[in-house]
Amino acid sequence: MKKILLTGMLFLGLGANAQLANGSIAPDFTLQDINGNTHHLYAYLDQGYTVVLDISATWCGPCWAYHQSGALENLWVDHGPTGGTNVSSSTTNDVIVLLIEGDGTTNSADLHGTGTSTQGDWTAGTSHPIIDPPSAQINPFNTEYAIAYFPTCYKICPNRLIEDVDQQTEAQIYAKVQACPPPASSSVDVIAQSYTGVSVTCPGSAYTPSVKIMNNSTTPLTSATVTITQGGNTVSTGTYSGSLATYALATVTCSPINNFTGGALSVTVTTNGDSDASNNTLAATITVASATGNSNAVVVKTSTDQYGSETTWAIKNMAGTTMAHGGPYANGSAAGTTAQADVNANLPDGCYYLEVNDAYGDGFDGSYGTGFVNVTINGTAFVGVTNFTTSYTSVGFKIQGGGAGAGIAELTNLSDFVVYPNPASDKVNVAFHANNADYTITLSDISGRVLSSNAYSNLSGSQNVEVSLSGITAGNYIVTVSSANETYNKKVVIK
Repeated sequence: MKKILLTGMLFLGLGANAQLANGSIAPDFTLQDINGNTHHLYAYLDQGYTVVLDISATWCGPCWAYHQSGALENLWVDHGPTGGTNVSSSTTNDVIVLLIEGDGTTNSADLHGTGTSTQGDWTAGTSHPIIDPPSAQINPFNTEYAIAYFPTCYKICPNRLIEDVDQQTEAQIYAKVQACPPPASSSVDVIAQSYTGVSVTCPGSAYTPSVKIMNNSTTPLTSATVTITQGGNTVSTGTYSGSLATYALATVTCSPINNFTGGALSVTVTTNGDSDASNNTLAATITVASATGNSNAVVVKTSTDQYGSETTWAIKNMAGTTMAHGGPYANGSAAGTTAQADVNANLPDGCYYLEVNDAYGDGFDGSYGTGFVNVTINGTAFVGVTNFTTSYTSVGFKIQGGGAGAGIAELTNLSDFVVYPNPASDKVNVAFHANNADYTITLSDISGRVLSSNAYSNLSGSQNVEVSLSGITAGNYIVTVSSANETYNKKVVIK
């Protein structure tokens, strides 16, 4: 992995690829600047502005050099919102520029050039808004935007699509702003924006496609139909009805495909009077689970290269619910392969997929060490991901361990893990011994759908947590207690 760490060294940030793929949907955010003004991304986009983000750190030399170049300040002055601080009276009024301090460990003194982790006074001569969020806000932002290096500069068009614009001149960035597509002049235009169904299925099982659509017209979209075909035959359909605003998104869940065996799917979205059919189609390929495990109790074994902080993984069921996860991990001091702590999990019979993500986008690179994530039973890997060279990879698998109780299997090695009363009615108590860690307690149905989930920080010693059963119908359920390295399940009957 070609690494530029977020702490401990200066970021080069030159010529690297942004971690959100060009053309993907930018996550929404609302943040407050150092003057107390609130900035809501989608509100700006809905007003027709293109938003340019500069995510930097006060200690970052390349960030400071680009800031001092004045490219984004000039962009604000010449093209910023009418009435904005120092914005020209002849502005084109189509750009918002936001400087976001991306390191939550820095402080106001650093921003003003008087601290110990700074290149200078970032506020001097800066008219465009500066946002300096606390760690509790910037860390989730960095995760959503997959920030792997500073500076990262993004252009977000009104249609919410993002593009890495690197550290370019004012003229170069504004040319990219002008390339943002306008909404359709016609009153109707729907886009098949992306395929959102899971990418794997079990052989012969039912599979549910889902598709994200966007309204690309200036008037609300009130209806649309999604048609899924395979080999020229219609295998699934779905509909949207409502009032979708310009550039707004909606996910359409389509009818299940019974006895699905995977393969290529063609997606077409239509609506009455659609003016542009060129953006109505997309394709998806669904793979079949490649291996079957014969036990519900699995152990996930992970090794990373030098940059473990970039590696995360998750096991998800067909509903997209995370059943086990791991990472990010600690970085090594030098190139090499590092074995990480095992994660124990218990998976009810069914179909799953293992996702492995690399935050920097280049997977496990041999020059920094190799890595793998393996799902094992009794010490033997039956499915896994070894070296890969992109930001994401996945593989499907099936569990057929004969777990007791209508597919609910339990693993109760967690010290003093007790669920009572059992059967329960209005509430259930979850008792266990915590080992100075963060824990999550979830209640799920037998299909893996999570009905409630609560997180608890820094638990140590004996715990007794009450879980409300309000609104839960009678039946068999499973209570899960999980930490970073362990996941344990226990059955509960609700009467």
